[in-house]
Amino acid sequence: MEEINGSRGRQHRISLINRQICNLSGVSDVLSFDVGEVLLETEQGMLMIKGTDLHVSRLTLEKGEVDVEGKIDSLTYSENVSTGGKAESLFARLFR
Repeated sequence: MEEINGSRGRQHRISLINRQICNLSGVSDVLSFDVGEVLLETEQGMLMIKGTDLHVSRLTLEKGEVDVEGKIDSLTYSENVSTGGKAESLFARLFR
């Protein structure tokens, strides 16, 4: 099988088990998280995880790995934007 890498050479992968445990790799940054939403910057764009009783059980940004547990309802990607646009997007999401 051919290996497909992100723009910086780090592979982005998601493993979802029973909609309760989500293991992610290729994560650059955790922008925000609470019990209803986790917002991550990944090699493939911004990733918003929505659900209930969410918590980040493991965070290793040096390796780009994050584990999220709880009831996961959706995973939504959006494209990476410049720093100014990302800050606006984050604030827009916080004040919805």
